[in-house]
Amino acid sequence: MKSRVVVLLSAGLDSTVNLFESYAQDDIQLVLTFDYGQRAAGQEIQKSQQICKSLNLKHKTLNISFTKEFGKSSLIDSKHKVPTGSEVQIDHIQTSTDTAKSVWVPNRNGIFLNIAAGFAESLNADFVVPGFNKEEAVTFPDNSEEFMQKLDSSFFFSTSNHVKVKCHTVRLDKTQIVKRAKELKVPFDLIWPCYFDGDKWCGQCESCQRSLRALRANGVDADGFVISKK
Repeated sequence: MKSRVVVLLSAGLDSTVNLFESYAQDDIQLVLTFDYGQRAAGQEIQKSQQICKSLNLKHKTLNISFTKEFGKSSLIDSKHKVPTGSEVQIDHIQTSTDTAKSVWVPNRNGIFLNIAAGFAESLNADFVVPGFNKEEAVTFPDNSEEFMQKLDSSFFFSTSNHVKVKCHTVRLDKTQIVKRAKELKVPFDLIWPCYFDGDKWCGQCESCQRSLRALRANGVDADGFVISKK
């Protein structure tokens, strides 16, 4: 019997692959995209809508822009610069830890998943499905398997049907996720990993750099996705 799930979708690599995994394995009741005042909100929402339309899934965008009051994250405060280019070193732990602080939005995933759990309970769904990975969990603890386990314990008390969290990619790195994406026939032209809201990916922020490396490692021609530097 398939599990009933609510999926969180930002149209990034991880959340999109989790959506396609759930589409193959689960009974998707609802797909949620959050507008929390992030720079890339326009593209994330548009791409998420396109992905869900292609799969004939019910999609809802929730505006929770009150999170802009939480602090000085460069993702939601234009006065602060998002680290790009050589400021990002995705294989250097200390640098990645420092750049993670710049884009950290307080309790973002905690808020997302608690809201999703409320929808899941109302829809009698068993699980909420975020897009996490072990690569970024090193510097973003709210991407980790331990975080999911703690939320399961919390949801046991806060939801009457004991909603749980499951993530199909939490033990995979980005390269492994792209490999699985190819098997699932994920449309790479519809994903949006970029921290910015341009016509194409910037190719320079940490999220772009990680996604592009993983795509190229799997033989995916990603040059057409990014802004040309010529």
